[in-house]
Parts: sequence; C-alpha cells; structure tokens
Amino acid sequence: MLAYLKRLLTAGAAYQAGDILAKGAALFTLPLYTRYVSTVQYGRAEALLTAVILLSIVLRLGVGEAFIRFYYDDADTQRRDRIAAGAVGLVFLTTTLTAALGAVFARPLSELLLGYHSAALLDIAMLGIWAFTNLEIAYALLRADERKGTYMRAALADVSITIPLMVYLVVVRHDEARGLLAGNYIASTFVLLGLWWNERARLLAGFRRAPGAPPIALRRMLDFGLPTVPADASVYALQVADRWYLLRDYSVGAAGLYAVAAKLATVVFVAVRGFQYAWPPLAYSVEDDDVAARLYSIVTTYYVLGTGVVVAGVALFARWGCRLLGHSYYDSYRAIPWLALGWSLYGLYLIFIVISGRARRTRRNLPAALAGLVVNVISLLVLVPALGIAGAGIALVLSYAAMIVVIYLLTRRLFSVGFEWGRLARLVTVFFTASVGGELLAPTHGLVGFLARGVAWCLIFPALWLAGFFNAAERARASALLASVMTRWRG
Repeated sequence: MLAYLKRLLTAGAAYQAGDILAKGAALFTLPLYTRYVSTVQYGRAEALLTAVILLSIVLRLGVGEAFIRFYYDDADTQRRDRIAAGAVGLVFLTTTLTAALGAVFARPLSELLLGYHSAALLDIAMLGIWAFTNLEIAYALLRADERKGTYMRAALADVSITIPLMVYLVVVRHDEARGLLAGNYIASTFVLLGLWWNERARLLAGFRRAPGAPPIALRRMLDFGLPTVPADASVYALQVADRWYLLRDYSVGAAGLYAVAAKLATVVFVAVRGFQYAWPPLAYSVEDDDVAARLYSIVTTYYVLGTGVVVAGVALFARWGCRLLGHSYYDSYRAIPWLALGWSLYGLYLIFIVISGRARRTRRNLPAALAGLVVNVISLLVLVPALGIAGAGIALVLSYAAMIVVIYLLTRRLFSVGFEWGRLARLVTVFFTASVGGELLAPTHGLVGFLARGVAWCLIFPALWLAGFFNAAERARASALLASVMTRWRG
C-alpha cells in the first residue's frame, strides 16, 4: 500500500511542478497586474478564461477520460497507439472547427458574453480554446504513461514563456485583459506544437493501420466518455456560474475581486490539480478490487488531511495576502476561505468519479453534477445579494458538498469502499476549530494577529495526535522519522 501512496505522491508532485511555478509566479506578479489592470478588465479576462475551460470540456467529448480508462485494459502497444491517435485526432477536429466559427462571429459573441464589443478578446479566446483543449489531450498521453519528466518539462516551458510575455503585454503595452489572455494562450500554443513534434512517431503510427492492427476504438471511447461530458461541464459550470453572475447581474468590480480571491486561494487548487492528474491512472491500474478498495479509503483520509491543513492556512492568513494588492483589492479576502474549501471538496468528489469509472457506470455522474449545479444557482441568488463575493464562495462550497453526498449514494453499491469515518470526523473537527477559532479570536491585522494565527495553524498536528487520529503504525513511523531527523541534526 505504501508503494501505491508513494507513486501517487511522486506523480502528483511532478504534475504540480508546473502549476506551482505558474501559480507562484502569478501570485508574485499579481500585485503588478493589479496596478495596470482595472477590476473591470480583470473580471472580463477571468470570465473568458473560465469560459474557455468550460467549452474545452464539451469539445473533448469525454475522450480524455476514456483514453485514461481504456489505456489500462491491456499492454498492447499498437492498441494504445491507436487509442492515442484517435483521441488526438478527434479533439483536433472539434477544436479547429469551433475556433474558426468563433473567430468569424467574434463581435456578436463578445456582446453576448461580455456586454460590449471586443472582437480582439474573442479572437484570443478562440486561440485559447484550440490550444488549451488540445494541450489537455497531449498531457493525458504523458500521464497515461506516467512520463513525469516530460510532463514537468513541458509545464515548466509553458510557465517560462507565459510570465515574461504576460508582463510585456500588460505592463509595457498596457493591453490589460487582452494581455492577460494572450500571454496564457500563445505560450500554450508553442508548448502544444512541441509536444506534438515529440510524439509524432507514435501518433503517425497510430493513424496508419497496419495489417492486423486493431481499429481506433473511437466508438468505445465515446460510449464511455460522452456520458461524462454533461456531468463534467455541470461541475465546471459551478466555477463559471458564480463569476458570470457577479459579472452580468451583480457588479463587474465584484467579479474582479472574486477573480483575485481565486488567485490567492490557488495554493489549494494546485494541490487538487496534482491529485486530479495523478489519481485516475493509479486508481485504474490497480487490478485487485480488495486492494483498490483499501487504497481508495486510505487516499481519501490522507487527501482530507493534506488539503485540510492547506485550507486552514489559507483561511487564517487571507487578509495578509490581500493587503499586498492595494486597497482596491483588499475586500477579496472575504471569498478566499470559501473558495479554498470548495476546491478541496472538488478533489474529494474526484475519488467517487473514479469509482463510477472503475465500474464503467459513468452515467451516474450526471445526477450528482446537476444536483450541485441546482444548489449553486439557488445559493447564488439567495446569498450574493446579502453577502456579496463571500456569498458566491459559500454557494460553491454548498454545491460541491451536495455533489459529494449524491454521488456517494449513487456509487456505494457499485464498488464497496470502507471509508474511515471516525478518522475523517476527527480531521474535520480539528480543522474547523483551528480555522474558525483563529479567525474569531485572533486580531485581523498586525504582527500580533499574524503570529497568533500562526500558532493556531501550528497546533493542528498536535491536536490531531491528542485526538487519536494517527494509528499505531503512523505514530511509529512518525517517531522513527523524528528520531532520524534529530540524530542527523545532532551529528
């Protein structure tokens, strides 16, 4: 079991490397952008960025998820190459046609989506749809083979191009929203072309059907993947609905503040993204059902532990990060804890998605996603007028919680997993006490407030130890690790 957990951690760390650098650089440069981009322009750029991702889910037709699932059916190289070529070719076709149509109708689309005419912004967004969607499939090929080194180099190359280009476009050229979008998608285009070149032999071999080679299993992939599209789109629509509601029906400035809050809570998103990429290949590769069930249970517990520590830290220190951005962006702190918690719940939801995928019952994902979407819309209408951007964050948390409850009920008979409910309850209790207690009792500014919140955060692991969360084996490993560290320090 430890070998599986180590494999999950190493793969997740590799997939996170690019995101860590990208999000770290984004946080470092965010104070710079906020001085050159108004809250209105920032809100428009972020709304288009999320819309690109939503449309990307639809244009992939679920073949990315199906590719990962069917890749482990057997080890036949020709079959795997044919599956890879089919996934790449189909997504290339759907994205190219969509981007071309979007560019033709860019002006009316900008009026529909943004409320004003800006064909240039929509043209850049169309490039983003094409590059981002195809890049996701290219990355899926690397994740299926667990080629962590190639994935990491590609992700780092993307960041290395994006940051200086974006700084030039936003700071030097004063392109505001256009600069934010173009910096992202021009870099993605270069990285995509590089990956295609690197994979050219494999993809060309997959498109050439040699005598006796298996056909491209597009029908099987679509049968598996298409039912996931409405569910995945509904899930991501949760992140689009709140921004678009704020942008079009509440306040463009509030949408900008909410987008900045999302940036500052991004440390949780990075952790979830690494888990999202590393988890399905590992989960599907375990053939023994009993071993898989035990693994799913342990991973759930450790996932809540890891992300819970991060969410508590984000909740306690959100105000200090917002003060670095200037007075006009300070109120974004109100949504940060809720966004961090919501994204951590999304990662928990992914565990149940794998359960339905393992049983090949992907149609059960849709009711859970729709339940979350309904809860999100109702919560936005009720909470945002009263609470502003904090209400939008709370709506996200409530929707993900509803999705988890529904999909658990729908999948528990498909594949039995003995979750560690007692340990999970201890985790939730300690995290709630540390974050809420620190927020209510510690000062909200100054060095004293910062240090007091730091103490509350540092007490999480001692509190878990006293609450009996760690079992005997974990305590023994922790004691051995501490003894080893102390020995090295004294030596």
